[in-house]
Amino acid sequence: MLKRTLFFSNSCRLSVKDRQMVIQITDTSETKTIPIEDLGFVVIENQQISISMPLLDELIKNNTAVIFCDRTYHPASMLLNLNGHHLQQELFSYQINASIPVKKNLWKQTVEAKIRNQAMLLKKLDKEYKRVSYYTDKVKSGDIDNREGAAARIYWHALFGEEFTRERYGFPPNNMLNYGYAILRAAVARALVGSGLLATLGVYIN
Repeated sequence: MLKRTLFFSNSCRLSVKDRQMVIQITDTSETKTIPIEDLGFVVIENQQISISMPLLDELIKNNTAVIFCDRTYHPASMLLNLNGHHLQQELFSYQINASIPVKKNLWKQTVEAKIRNQAMLLKKLDKEYKRVSYYTDKVKSGDIDNREGAAARIYWHALFGEEFTRERYGFPPNNMLNYGYAILRAAVARALVGSGLLATLGVYIN
């Protein structure tokens, strides 16, 4: 049976009754219940969420992985059954043992998607996008020619002008871009761990 993944991003109280997860939304009378046997992963994002020990005990007995996020909304820790979480172990094994060709192909797809989205944004803003779009189908396995970097240089200049340089500690709007990236990175990390993958294990092959 396909297990469910639950993300909790709003303040609430989580408890258990009759092997059902009881979700009480803060400041409202709304209450929901979900069968624990249906759960594979639970992601606790909000720092204002409270969770009972009996619920954690039931989740662990059900081999449900519980992921806790820190104040920056990044996954910080994971609670697993010490007797062995078979689903988690299987997913980790597939991820760790992925072959180099598979990783290079995944990186190629990632770079292609990034360039495609950059071109789409420029087009939406009525800016020159075809020079960026040109690189979409020029990416080789593993992006050995760094088409990502070539497209990015054109993209940033088209977006902010020829004088702009994208640097982590550069002049504005670099600071706002850093903030946006932090939000996106946290969202991607939560999605990865919610799918049972190790967010710290990438696919890029240097």
